Amino acid sequence: MKTRSMTRRVFALAALALSAGVAAGCPSRDEARPAPGPSASGAAPQGAAPAQKGAGFVTISREQQASWVRNFNPLLAEGSVRFPTLAGIYEPMLVFNTMKGEYTPWLATKYAWSDGNKRLTFTTRSGVKWSDGQPFSAKDVAFTFALLKKHPALDLSGVWKFVESVKATDDATVEFALARAYVPGLSYIGHQPIVPEHTWKDVADPVTYANENPVATGPFTEVKVFQNQVYELGKNPNYWQQGKPAVDGLRFPAYPGNDQISLAIINGEVDWAGAFVPEIEKVYVAKDPANHHYWFPLVGGMATLYPNSTKKPFDDARVRKAISMGIDRAQIVKIASNNYTQPADATGLDDSYERWRNPKAVASGDWVKLDVARAKQLLDEAGCAVGPDGIRVKDGKPMRFEINVVTGWSDWVRAVQIIAQNLKQLGIDASLKAYDFSAFFEALQKGTFDMSMGWTVVEPTPYNYYRELMSAELVKPVGEASARNWHRYGDREVDKLLQQFESATEFAEQKRILDEVQMLYAQSAPVIPLFKNPSWGEYNTKRFTGFPTRENPYAKLSPNNPPEYLLVLTELRPR
Repeated sequence: MKTRSMTRRVFALAALALSAGVAAGCPSRDEARPAPGPSASGAAPQGAAPAQKGAGFVTISREQQASWVRNFNPLLAEGSVRFPTLAGIYEPMLVFNTMKGEYTPWLATKYAWSDGNKRLTFTTRSGVKWSDGQPFSAKDVAFTFALLKKHPALDLSGVWKFVESVKATDDATVEFALARAYVPGLSYIGHQPIVPEHTWKDVADPVTYANENPVATGPFTEVKVFQNQVYELGKNPNYWQQGKPAVDGLRFPAYPGNDQISLAIINGEVDWAGAFVPEIEKVYVAKDPANHHYWFPLVGGMATLYPNSTKKPFDDARVRKAISMGIDRAQIVKIASNNYTQPADATGLDDSYERWRNPKAVASGDWVKLDVARAKQLLDEAGCAVGPDGIRVKDGKPMRFEINVVTGWSDWVRAVQIIAQNLKQLGIDASLKAYDFSAFFEALQKGTFDMSMGWTVVEPTPYNYYRELMSAELVKPVGEASARNWHRYGDREVDKLLQQFESATEFAEQKRILDEVQMLYAQSAPVIPLFKNPSWGEYNTKRFTGFPTRENPYAKLSPNNPPEYLLVLTELRPR
């Protein structure tokens, strides 16, 4: 999902017939369908575990899976584990609040830079206990980062590329000595979920460990129910925030695709979701205006087409730009995205980075504009000649490619269908290849794809965004799982600029550096940005309140972005 910054998000598209209560395209076999969410009366659906009593369990739709796999390992990529493992079961030291543009102290109460920004010291929060009653301390933080060093596959953000050592100097203080001044490291370190030393020190292989019964510091740690079609989490009996959480727990029915999740949202069976629902004012809000609400700010990263740069001809910037120029983004926004969003510009930045946007880079990037004639010219220049059957050929190989997408993410499925049609005008035979999320995400991480839909991170600055799309430091061989840089593109010139940014503390200097990075992005087109991802969020106040709103934007509403959704989980309360 970023996963860390899974940023992965869940999209669902309902047929417009849903407004009349018709579920188009549902599975034909009842056994293939998951148990739906609780009915409006609160009764449990047939075959599902009974809903818990008390103040109530918040029903959340956030992942799309036909069935659940029990994995609560917070050291793995977000798409591999169950929500809210990364921030809700486990917790980080800090939470960056996109809507406020600031860090919220969490397991740490403060941090300080020293030694020319080569030393970062955190003061951990006192009085915090693990869910089994054992005390949390700075030693757990040091242990967690030692695990990442011992098992590089767990170091998803490449922390040990800039950290030299981590040491708990006492129970409340942990010091990170950096190999170089690295100010952006604050988010990578501060957002790392922390695990308890006393339960993880004996785990033989934390890379494969499913952690089925988590011991954690978060508000929801107790696995009350876990079945293929539904799981429920109860609240932490030892949670450190007094009086929180105010709800009994969280409930997660499994929804495999668009129709099921959209029906559940529209019918009021889901309390909180992060999904694409077309015509939402008509099919959702109008059904219960007093309780059905949504908020879709354009701060959810960028919906992006990833061309695999390890495969020819995608290693040629002219080909990547030609593909981009052949795509009708306006059509995608209108048809696939229901006009909820806007086409990308040549910086690839969403609205959360507005103050960083370089107008010169925007102006220089003509390759994000539809121009079929220019696209054909670029392909000719790249040696991609039109064959006798109308399909272009490069080095003797026809340009026939698959574009990966997730089954059930129907706004993206529709977008890929449009892209495939568009590219045929260029002599490129692109076809849609849909996978369930697990298979899709594995291919994305391992680089075993031609082109793939994907998302981008939302972090405190665009440094993180461009590092994960262009840094040679993060390029891994095909077949080796990579949490970032799925397309395997590296630019040493970008790395030099990013290194300058790492020691810069003044905004003006940081902006100057990132202006240059944006120009390199616009020149090389390492990926193909399509449209700004709305930060999808729907909420139903019939049973629960405390959600962020347009009027009270205390955090993102969306449940799709860890660790920020932790800010919401701790504010929900029964009505």
